[in-house]
Amino acid sequence: MPSIRSIALAVPRRGEDLLVFEHYDPTKNQRFYRPLGGGIEFGETAESAVRRELREELGVDLLDVRQLGVMENIFHGFGRDGHEIAFIFGCRLADQALYERDIVGEILDDAGTKVMWRALSSFTPDSPLYPDGLATLLRDP
Repeated sequence: MPSIRSIALAVPRRGEDLLVFEHYDPTKNQRFYRPLGGGIEFGETAESAVRRELREELGVDLLDVRQLGVMENIFHGFGRDGHEIAFIFGCRLADQALYERDIVGEILDDAGTKVMWRALSSFTPDSPLYPDGLATLLRDP
């Protein structure tokens, strides 16, 4: 039975750039981008989850973590329907070397998934930033 998934996403910035991973949905023939993060486990706070996820995915600790908003995301991807409640966190990366290169590396627990800095203005309908509405949330003061 389908369920709503609670997730926590980190949005560290480098000027106008946002740290994202690049992925491809073959069912839509679409390349897309999303901040790193993932599911919130039972009994875990959203902030604890985003910190854990960034350690698991990139091997990095977060500094100055602050909640920017909460978004509801109802979508169709990879041939199925999805429904998420996404807690969005601004933060800084503890490893300053990650700010010095455009391609940061790959997600540690998902080899081949590239992590990169990408300008907020570069996302388009053909190469969107997910969840929908995140770019607007990040542009608004």
